[in-house]
Amino acid sequence: MSLPIKLISTDFDGTLFAEFENPPIPDVLQRVIGDLQSKGAKWAINTGRDMSSLMESLGRAGIRIEPDYLVLVEREIYTHHESVYVGLEDWNTQCSRAHSELFARVREDVPRLVAWVSERFHARIYEDAYSPFCLIAGTNGEADVIHKFLEEYALGIENLTVVRNDIYARFSHSFYNKGTALAELTRRLGFHKDEVFAVGDHLNDLPMLSRKFARWIAAPSNAIEPVKLGVQNEGGYVSQLPHGYGVAEAIKYYLGAGRA
Repeated sequence: MSLPIKLISTDFDGTLFAEFENPPIPDVLQRVIGDLQSKGAKWAINTGRDMSSLMESLGRAGIRIEPDYLVLVEREIYTHHESVYVGLEDWNTQCSRAHSELFARVREDVPRLVAWVSERFHARIYEDAYSPFCLIAGTNGEADVIHKFLEEYALGIENLTVVRNDIYARFSHSFYNKGTALAELTRRLGFHKDEVFAVGDHLNDLPMLSRKFARWIAAPSNAIEPVKLGVQNEGGYVSQLPHGYGVAEAIKYYLGAGRA
């Protein structure tokens, strides 16, 4: 019998990993994913984190299974090879070049954007290796207002989008996100989107929580309401359980009688 799920794409924080739970990544979820891997399925952690941050949290979580792939900062793809993760050079190079060209058009406007935010809110604004404008708002309510302002600005810059997760936001290229990275992994592996499972809990997960990229989509019970609604509108599964427990339940649901 053919395995219905051949590629598993899981968000990290709030979905796979709950920092203050014990254990942060439930044993039941590790068993479910590990069993699928033993049958030939591949697992990708699809996260907004960078490499060092993700590796630190995986180490502290004491996880016993190993992701086959990583999608980092919602766009860069890495494959597991001989105990290290190696970047997919062609994809990551194209991704980096596209962002460099895009951000060159944005930089001159950054002081104006910083001034607008600073006049209205107490927020932390900074530049990092992945965006010339990154922000941590004080509250989700403030983040909502800032997000709307940044989205209106982005409408005037071709290919510019705002990536949002909770109180965090940054600029990114609209072509590169969790969904398009998942599609590239699916293509490279020779799989079909009908063999892909994707699960997430926040706004930056919405690009991959689509039947365009995965047949089997899900959200845990702790997902924010727009994500739950988006998953439901796509005919996906919203678990009654939070975090990793909900992910395990969703995978079992799709592997069982409910998958049709």
